[in-house]
Amino acid sequence: MAQGSGNVLLDQLRERLAPAQWPLPLARLPEGTALVGGAVRDGLLDRLQEQPDLDLVVPSDAIALTKALAQELHGTCVVLDAERSIARLVLGGWTVDIARQDGDRIEDDLWRRDYRLNAIAVSLQPWGELWDPTGGLSDLQQGCLTAVSEANLIDDPLRLLRGLRLMAEIPLTMSSQTMAWIERHAARLPEAAPERILAELQRLVRGEHADAAMAALTSLPLLHPWAAGGQPPTPGNIDGLTSEEAAEAVPLARLTALVSDEGLSQLRASRALRQRCKRLRSWQQRTGQAPDALPESDRLQLHEELEGDLPALALQLPMPEKEIWLRRWRNAEDPLFHPRTPVDGNGLLTALEVEPGPRLGRLLHHLKLEHAFGRIQTPSEALKEAQHFLTRESEAL
Repeated sequence: MAQGSGNVLLDQLRERLAPAQWPLPLARLPEGTALVGGAVRDGLLDRLQEQPDLDLVVPSDAIALTKALAQELHGTCVVLDAERSIARLVLGGWTVDIARQDGDRIEDDLWRRDYRLNAIAVSLQPWGELWDPTGGLSDLQQGCLTAVSEANLIDDPLRLLRGLRLMAEIPLTMSSQTMAWIERHAARLPEAAPERILAELQRLVRGEHADAAMAALTSLPLLHPWAAGGQPPTPGNIDGLTSEEAAEAVPLARLTALVSDEGLSQLRASRALRQRCKRLRSWQQRTGQAPDALPESDRLQLHEELEGDLPALALQLPMPEKEIWLRRWRNAEDPLFHPRTPVDGNGLLTALEVEPGPRLGRLLHHLKLEHAFGRIQTPSEALKEAQHFLTRESEAL
């Protein structure tokens, strides 16, 4: 359905999209170009980011157009799908995906999309028409998530997971029919590229409304091939954390609860992310709600391995233990929560003439342990304890 340019909704949408601030001048786009998908949806909801990702549909060869625009505007063209004529134009911090229209009319293209609230388009060249053939505006007003069709979901199985990600980012209620379709075809999700699946999950766990989305996700068999079966943090677990701490700790704890170590490997997560989740999972299992009961050497190891991610472990602690742990962790000088030695390896080499190697490593570990639990504090005390340690080792030989 097309609406005139005088429509209040269109005027409001144009103000929010602010196309004059885009690095891509509308005059450079061919007649018949339309903006579709997330930017239109988020513009209507007034939740646009400062530099939103833009998805354009053009009536002609999208790859040739993108290459020409990249050359003219000094950007970069990345071909995403040569067969379907889809390319990405990167201009500074902006990403513009340009695709050839699927079908003879823009309405045909929109009927092939995943969810009705993503199947809304606005014409850019010329500006002034809004298309909503599937009822996406009504879904936005009612906070409903409805798939355009069952066939569209399985045309790209990643769409099965994308619905839950949208629920995590926007307060939406999924229609029962859509939920049934996702459940029916959940086993097809592995057909999607693993990197794309992980990217959706990482956005999901960071979503403002992720708790509701994760409840729906865990009730579906979507993640069975990679599932960890853990318990994600509840809203009550977040008490005591600052907003900045929660923004880092909660997504990590959610992802660790959702996806197993092997699952993260299969989804081609980075080595750093796999290690963070593996360490968190290990210490969650080892400590439960009583990490203070660990032996000193284990406590030191915990804080060495989880120094940056300790708030994610603290999520499972009861009050007031959580408050104590977080207060100590926020203190960069706390010798246990931020383990270090009063004297570094170079200082020991100079003062004690100890050779580099395993013996020096054992000495540093010992000094770090003694410092962590307050038995040494100053460099002179550390050097004195180092001499005692080396003497004891020599006598034990």
